[in-house]
Amino acid sequence: MDLQLKGKRALVSGSHRGTGRAIAHALAREGADVIVHGFEIAAAEEAAAEIRAPGFSARAVAGDICTDDGAAAVIAACGEIDILINNYGTADAGSWSRTEMDGWIDAYQKNVLSAVRLTRGFMGAMKAKGWGRIIMLGTIGSTEPAARMPHYYASKGALATMTVSLAKELAGTGITVNLVSPGLIRTREVEERFLAQGRERGWGTTWEEVEPHVLKSFMGNLTGHIPLPEEIANLVAFVASPLSSAIDALNIRIDGGTTALVT
Repeated sequence: MDLQLKGKRALVSGSHRGTGRAIAHALAREGADVIVHGFEIAAAEEAAAEIRAPGFSARAVAGDICTDDGAAAVIAACGEIDILINNYGTADAGSWSRTEMDGWIDAYQKNVLSAVRLTRGFMGAMKAKGWGRIIMLGTIGSTEPAARMPHYYASKGALATMTVSLAKELAGTGITVNLVSPGLIRTREVEERFLAQGRERGWGTTWEEVEPHVLKSFMGNLTGHIPLPEEIANLVAFVASPLSSAIDALNIRIDGGTTALVT
């Protein structure tokens, strides 16, 4: 399927690593001119070079989007874009009893206000052009939050309400706004963590041996496998494309059926 992304310019925040990096690759493969963002230029440039190696289009920008000045620098470096993927965020450990107020504020800076800064910086030009895609990266925890990490789930939950509010603000402009909410993703860090646990608990030493135990004890789903970053990226690429013009103001869960809710 041709996603008609050739010539579209896309910024993916936090795309120097993990799922954001996979999203940048997916958009580039579909013909988009991708801007890879990191907090340090060396990491962003490494990811951009990886995309360029097979002949796709990518360049790097850097800046701390958790601050006004850092976000302004990124916006200025990018110029006008067609697609904004607010991928950057963190899932810092914590609890109701242990996470102090500065931890809550930090979670909102990283997971909410970073996206607000970039969105406000780019949406005016998208409106003037009459076309755009804004996609937030959330979590199924905005549908079923856990007791642990309340600051993280609260901040990601804010993305869900923000998505609908922004979609209504931009109604009729040619810009759609959606939230893509993964469950557990098989990133390199996740795989390494569970492989270490697998060795400690006697589950095995390979991912094929350990994965069924992860699904049983940590986060099960209906597919029997933990989604790869590339699977998340493929969905994001479609939602970012002109083919998705009827998809707006949605929280799209991609979790292998972990939540399995009728909503």
